[in-house]
Amino acid sequence: MEPRLKYWGKSPEIMQATLALNTAIEASGLEKSLIHLVKLRASQINGCAFCVDLHTREARKDGETEQRLYLVSAWHDSFLYSARERAGFAWTEALTRLGRDTPSDALFDATLTEFSEAELVDLTALITMINTWNRYSIAFRAVHAAPDVEAA
Repeated sequence: MEPRLKYWGKSPEIMQATLALNTAIEASGLEKSLIHLVKLRASQINGCAFCVDLHTREARKDGETEQRLYLVSAWHDSFLYSARERAGFAWTEALTRLGRDTPSDALFDATLTEFSEAELVDLTALITMINTWNRYSIAFRAVHAAPDVEAA
């Protein structure tokens, strides 16, 4: 697969602003592991190979386990995630798959049992941000990294 457009150089002001927002979100105080997992889950839902590859690599580098990464797409059926992570996944899925009734009031209330109001704003910004990156990568066909030699 070939990229359609190397978008970073085509609108540098917008890309720098996008990157600045991303940096602020990552410095929000949300746990690094949660940030990685939320990015991975949204990227899986959106089918963004570039971002799935990038965020699994980053998560492993920061100490996330292979098993937890493998099971993100099946988090509903795994005991490996905390109540907070599970709430984060549910909120991620609702905001990534927006519909007329999502997120529901019940999900909003449930998410607030694990996140403060400020953290919920930060989590929502994180989800919005990864969905933005997914859309750039999919629209312009960003190509994921080549296989690792050791993984081959």
